[in-house]
Amino acid sequence: MPVVKSWTRPWLITVASLAAVALTACGNPRLTAAPETTAPPVTTIAGSVPRPDHVVIVLMENEDQSRVVGAPDAPYLTSLAERGADFTNSHGIAHPSQGNYVALLAGKTLGVTNDSCPQDLGDQPNLVRQLLDHNVTVTGYFEGMPSAGYAGCKSGDYYRKHNPLADFSNIPATASVPFSTFPTDYSQLPAVSFVVPNLCNDMHSCSVRTGDTWMKNNLSGYADWASTHNSLLIVTFDEDSGSDDNLIPTIVYGPMMTPGTNDQRIDHYSILRTVEEMYGLPPLGYATSAQPLTGWKVR
Repeated sequence: MPVVKSWTRPWLITVASLAAVALTACGNPRLTAAPETTAPPVTTIAGSVPRPDHVVIVLMENEDQSRVVGAPDAPYLTSLAERGADFTNSHGIAHPSQGNYVALLAGKTLGVTNDSCPQDLGDQPNLVRQLLDHNVTVTGYFEGMPSAGYAGCKSGDYYRKHNPLADFSNIPATASVPFSTFPTDYSQLPAVSFVVPNLCNDMHSCSVRTGDTWMKNNLSGYADWASTHNSLLIVTFDEDSGSDDNLIPTIVYGPMMTPGTNDQRIDHYSILRTVEEMYGLPPLGYATSAQPLTGWKVR
């Protein structure tokens, strides 16, 4: 398991991050490329989570880890895992899909136990609201969404059940936009982006190879750019094919993450906690007891 590392300066370590370290010690459980630049030397220290200039979190669907990373039908995602961090002990929270999307935002499933639509989660605390309240820009990009703020349950292969932003009354409708508006000048991205392909391209209704090809065609440009622009790509899945263990692929790619396999046990709450740590936000729900992702580097 990689040494716990950091991208930030020591004096930017948050109180929440220090608390997470203390708990762990006690056993508590689209294609525009930019010119290459030379990265400065890397050193390592323990303790905190980086604050990238941009974070893009991609949610794919319903695949076991073994069917993606290292599988012949997923050459792009496999190459991304080989060049980035492959979290081999990553787990979904629930079955079926919708509760996992809610958990990633709220730190709880908020009683969502099925894929029914619409859900009304009111003004419950959530990551998007936290970010906006702290003047951090955030947008959800949803493939097939017919217009920004669309509140319907279905349009073609767009399904609202995979858009938790639409379920909270305290998230402005304008925070959800069609993926067709994802910038080709990646410097124009918000600080935090959620990307959800349509029901075919996320591997839910189509093949692993279809989803892998979509990722290469639509996000490899960002991944390449991120590697020289202090930015991060997180690719994860909502759930596996239905097992109790719910073991899913999660890949983290960017210049501040140590490449290689990482056997830290993580779940959606860990990803939530990591983003909250990046921006000095208090953890929500079960993210309070989740450890942020480890394996960070510092310059």
